[in-house]
Amino acid sequence: IRVMAAPEGSLRRRKVADAGRSPGWPPGPAPHPAGSRVHLRTGTFWLTRVVLLKALAFIYFVAFLVAFHQNKALIGDQGLLPCRLYLRSVQQYFQGKIGWDAWSYAPTVMWLLDWSDMNFNLDLLALLGLGLSCFVLVTGCANMVLMAALWVLYMSLVNVGQVCVWEGWESQLLETGFLGIFLCPLWTLSHLPEHTPTSQIVLWGFRWLIFRIMLGAGLIKIRGDKCWLDLTCMDFHYETQPVPNPMAYYLHRSPWWFHRFETLSNHFLELLVPFFLFLGRRMCILHGVLQILFQVILIISGNLSFLNWLTIVPSLACFDDAALGFLFPSRPRGLKDQVLGMQRKEAREVKSKPRYGCMVRRVVNFSLGILVAWLSMPVVVNLLSSKQVMNTSFNPLRIVNTYGAFGSITKERTEVILQGTASPNASMPDAVWEDYEFKCKPGDPWKQPCLISPYHYRLDWLMWFAAFQTYEHNEWIIHLAGKLLASDAETLSMLALNPFEGRAPPRWIRGEHYRYRFSLPSGQHAAQGKWWVRKRIGPYFPPLCLEDLKEYFKAREWPLPEPHLDAS
Repeated sequence: IRVMAAPEGSLRRRKVADAGRSPGWPPGPAPHPAGSRVHLRTGTFWLTRVVLLKALAFIYFVAFLVAFHQNKALIGDQGLLPCRLYLRSVQQYFQGKIGWDAWSYAPTVMWLLDWSDMNFNLDLLALLGLGLSCFVLVTGCANMVLMAALWVLYMSLVNVGQVCVWEGWESQLLETGFLGIFLCPLWTLSHLPEHTPTSQIVLWGFRWLIFRIMLGAGLIKIRGDKCWLDLTCMDFHYETQPVPNPMAYYLHRSPWWFHRFETLSNHFLELLVPFFLFLGRRMCILHGVLQILFQVILIISGNLSFLNWLTIVPSLACFDDAALGFLFPSRPRGLKDQVLGMQRKEAREVKSKPRYGCMVRRVVNFSLGILVAWLSMPVVVNLLSSKQVMNTSFNPLRIVNTYGAFGSITKERTEVILQGTASPNASMPDAVWEDYEFKCKPGDPWKQPCLISPYHYRLDWLMWFAAFQTYEHNEWIIHLAGKLLASDAETLSMLALNPFEGRAPPRWIRGEHYRYRFSLPSGQHAAQGKWWVRKRIGPYFPPLCLEDLKEYFKAREWPLPEPHLDAS
């Protein structure tokens, strides 16, 4: 009879491996050699915090980069909507005092700074934000002080941005950033601060945020445009969205049944999937996966600034360390290895009396939960209301807000095209009018749609909204016309093409209203290289010269720009 016996060497290795285990630790693999897989257990969120902080820091970095590049031309000393004039109007509204009322109406550190050089102030805040967000992005480390500084800096810029920053994602970033403050220890800068585990209250704050974002977007659609109910909205969306990209050109020509499927999928993801959050770990992870995939599809199909990138951030709170472990390499003393060690240590140790700092932390997190619950009351009432409003803040700090997107879909695309002429008489039939081109919005029919997400051209978005209204509703566009009449270099930096570059500025500027539609990929216009086909609707605003604008500018305290004879 042959006896099956294990080799003596194998038994010896097994005994050595088991010798280092605690009595209560279940059988499992020995301490892993380099390159072997590390299996983290569920229920801890150390790596989740690292991923959340890096993702949030990336969004902050993009947002501050947009602010640094564009704020001076938009809200600077000589901008289209100078923030100095805005702050002065707020101050005058409150009897000339910079007190609690002014601070609560427009919370911004600009109240503390010298207003004589607003361009410097705007650059200072943006550069500080860029530096701090870059540090968090690269290191994955942050504390409450650092994250609070990022939040205050960005809130200070948003609250003086006026219509340039009215989009819902600005409030969404502030709410996300506020929750990000409480992810971190007060002072410690460490990937894995041992005595500050990720708070369940903060994690549920992020989950509550993504729940409201998605459900709010779904409800505003079915309560708004009837095309969401008859499943035809996607027949128009790709062509009429604010800033289409090249993929939108082809998706617009998808079969009718594909557009119906897209709309049904949208309803499923926005109206049903959010409730997966409350159905246990696996369904919560499924929710996170579905929402992230949804946002990636939206990123591919349009230029919606950093909105979809930002919406991914709270979805990351659906994943614990076991689910996110694949993102981190398995190497000795790596983050995953350290988390595994912390999990083993926690399993071995008998729970002792909490440290004083931990108790304070619990009180802070509990207070945060009460604050979010209290501020959520009007938000929930709004969600349940048949008169739901979207992208609205009920508090000046924008800590808890309402959200929504595309509650109504425009069925045709209109654009405002700005044109200039050097002719002394704008009414002459032989006057040659030349188009100004923007960085990304449709203009020249031969220009390919751009691909810029997560970056954002604020002026292009303002022009999209202006096309729905008249110039009387958008005074800034007349200010823009005045700047172009003077060939103002700061303003021209926001455009892609100045037709008068190297020449004298135009004598007249006018706005023309056009209807745009995508060319048929296999059609005649596409064969000529056209992405768009356009047809003139009529004038948007009449021809203007600098002399015409003197009184208009004076009434609004805008300085009349001096023409630059050589714009090159």
